[in-house]
Amino acid sequence: MSNISIAQFHKVFFEESLEGLDAMESALLALDDGGDAELVHSIFRAAHSIKGGSATFGFPDMAALTHEAESLLDQVRDGRRAIDKTIIELMLRTVDCLRGMFDRAQSGQPLANADSENLKQQLAATVGHAVPAAAAKAADKPAASSGWIIQFRPHAGMLAGGNDPLRLLRELAALGQLVVEAQLDRVPTLDALDPTECHLGWRIELTGSVKREAIAAVFEWVEDECDLSIEPLVAAAPPPAPSVEAVATPAGAGGTAGSARAAASSNDAGSVRVGIDKIDGLIDLVGELVITQAMLDQFREEFDPSRLAMLQQGLAHLARHTRSLQESVMGIRMLPIGSVFNRFPRLVRDLSQKLGKQVKLEMVGEHTELDKTVLEKIGDPLVHLVRNAIDHGLETPEKRRASGKGDTGTLRLEAFHRGGSIVVEIVDDGAGLNREAIINKALQKGLINSGDNISDEEVGELIFQPGFSTAAVTTDLSGRGVGMDVVRRNVTDLGGSVSIKSRPGHGTTFTITLPLTLAIIDGLRAAVGEECYIVPLVSIVESVQLSADAVRSVTGGGELFRFRGEYRPIVRLHQQFGCANAQQKIEDGLVIVVESDGNQVGLFVDELIGQQQAVVKSLEANYRRVEGISGATILADGSVALIIDVAGLIRLQSRRKAA
Repeated sequence: MSNISIAQFHKVFFEESLEGLDAMESALLALDDGGDAELVHSIFRAAHSIKGGSATFGFPDMAALTHEAESLLDQVRDGRRAIDKTIIELMLRTVDCLRGMFDRAQSGQPLANADSENLKQQLAATVGHAVPAAAAKAADKPAASSGWIIQFRPHAGMLAGGNDPLRLLRELAALGQLVVEAQLDRVPTLDALDPTECHLGWRIELTGSVKREAIAAVFEWVEDECDLSIEPLVAAAPPPAPSVEAVATPAGAGGTAGSARAAASSNDAGSVRVGIDKIDGLIDLVGELVITQAMLDQFREEFDPSRLAMLQQGLAHLARHTRSLQESVMGIRMLPIGSVFNRFPRLVRDLSQKLGKQVKLEMVGEHTELDKTVLEKIGDPLVHLVRNAIDHGLETPEKRRASGKGDTGTLRLEAFHRGGSIVVEIVDDGAGLNREAIINKALQKGLINSGDNISDEEVGELIFQPGFSTAAVTTDLSGRGVGMDVVRRNVTDLGGSVSIKSRPGHGTTFTITLPLTLAIIDGLRAAVGEECYIVPLVSIVESVQLSADAVRSVTGGGELFRFRGEYRPIVRLHQQFGCANAQQKIEDGLVIVVESDGNQVGLFVDELIGQQQAVVKSLEANYRRVEGISGATILADGSVALIIDVAGLIRLQSRRKAA
C-alpha cells in the first residue's frame, strides 16, 4: 500500500482552484460587459485546470461537472457556438456551484447534490451530450461516491498458479487510497492449514477517481481464480432526480456567489500568501540585526568609557533595525483590499438584474493594503452597504429619467490612505436619504420628539439605530431594519468608524475609516491617578490645559468646555474607570481632545507621559469586555496599560446626554 497520502496536496489544489474560479468569474463578467472574446480562452484554461486537478486528487463529481462546462466552452472557443448571456449565466452558475463543491470538499462532505447534478445535466443538454440519470449510471461509475467497494476472495489454488494477492493490493493502491479489511472466516485450524492454499479474503475500499475498468484490469489475470465483486462506494444518498423547477432556478442574486465565496474565504483564514520580496526584505533586516548584535556584544564583557560613542551608535542601529523589522513583519499581514472588492462586480450584476436597475460599478484603489484580520472582517459590512446602495439608493431607469439623470446609476468603491488610517468610501449617485421618511419613522419609534430641530448629520445617524427602517415592504434584500447598526458595530469593533453624507437627489456617501492594523497602534500615554492609559494617536486632535472658569456645568452633572468655537463635553477618566488618587481640579490636569465619527470630546487626565507604540492585547479574551476600553498593552516596566476606545467613550457620553 502506498505510504503517500494525496490529501496533503489538497490545500494547494483548493487555493489554486479557487483563484481559478475568481479568474473565471472576472472574465465572464468582462464578457458580459462586452469584453474581448479572447477571454473565453482564459476561462477555458481555468476550467481545464480545475477539471484536471479534480480528477487527479479524487473529486470525480467536480471533474464531471467541470468537464461539461469545459465542453461548452470548447464549442464557444472553436466557433461552433456564439457566446451570449445565456451561456454566461450558465457558466456563472457553474462557478458558484464549484465554489460550493470546494467548500464541501474542505469540510469532508459529499460534493454532489441536487443542484450540481441539475446543473451538470443542463450543461450537458446545452452541449448536446446525453447524460444518463445518476441512478442509471450507478453500475458504471460512482455517482454520489468517490470510490469503490471490492470484495476479493481468492480460490484456494490461486497461489499455486503463481499469483500473489499482495501484488494485486499494491496495484490497487496505485489507483487511489485503500482501506483493506481481511476476512478470516475461511482460515482453518492450525493442524488443518495448508500453506500452499489461500485461505484469506479481503474487503477493499478504494477511494479516488477510478474507473471500473481500471480495477477490473488489476484482476484480469486472476478473474477465473477468485470471487470478485466491484460495487460503487455509496458515501451518501444519491441526489434526488432533477426537477424542472430546480433547473430553471438561477443563482441567487449575490446570495449563492457571496456565501460560497465567503465560505471559501473563511476556510483560507489560517494562511496568508507572502511575496518573495517581503521575505527577502525580512532576511536582510535579520542580517542587519545580527551585525548590530555583534557590535553590541563587544560591550558585554568589558565597557570602555572611551567607546561610548560607538555604544550609542550601536543602540541607535538597534532601534532603527528593530523598527524596520517590525514594519516588515506587519507588512507581511498586509493584503490588497482588491481581494474584498473582487466580490462586488458579480454582486452588483446579480442585484441590478434582480431589481431591474442599471448600475455601473467603479472600483478605485484596489491595491490599497490592509491588515489581513481587518480585511477578513470588513467584507460583510461592505456587502451590506453595497446592497443597500443598490436597493435603496439607486433609482430605476424610469425614475432616473424623471429626475433628469441618465438611465445608469453609478456606484463607486474607493479605498485610500488618510493619515494613519485606511478610508473606504461607498458612493452612489442615487436619490439620497429621504429626510422626511426618516424623521417620521424616528417620531413613530420615539427616537426624536416632535419639534426637534434635526440636522442632516443627525438624520443620517438615525439609520444606524437598531431596527430602524423606512421600507414599507420587507424583501429578501432589506426592510427589516437589521443591518446598519450591525455595520457600525462591526466597524467599531475593528477600531474604525463609519459616517454618512447624503444630498437629496444627488446620492449618498458612506465613509468607513479603518486602522491599518489591529496588532500595534501609536498611542499617547496618559496618567490618571495611579493608572496609565493609552489614547490612540489617530484619534487625538489636541491637548489643552483649561482654567476652572473655562468649564461650564450643565443639567445632569455634565461639563462642557469651549474648543475652536464649539462646546465639547468633558469625560473625566478617573470617574469613568474608578481611578484612585487622581486630580480633581480641572486646572491641575490636562484635557485631550479626541474625535470619532465627527464627534469630539475632551478626556480629562492628570498628565501626559509620552508617545509610544502599543502592542494590542485583547482584554475580552483575557478578562471581559469593558465599555470604553478597546484592549490592553504591556509597558516597558511590565505593568499593564488600558487602551482607550474613543468611539466607545463618545457613545457612552451620548447615552448619558440622552438620558
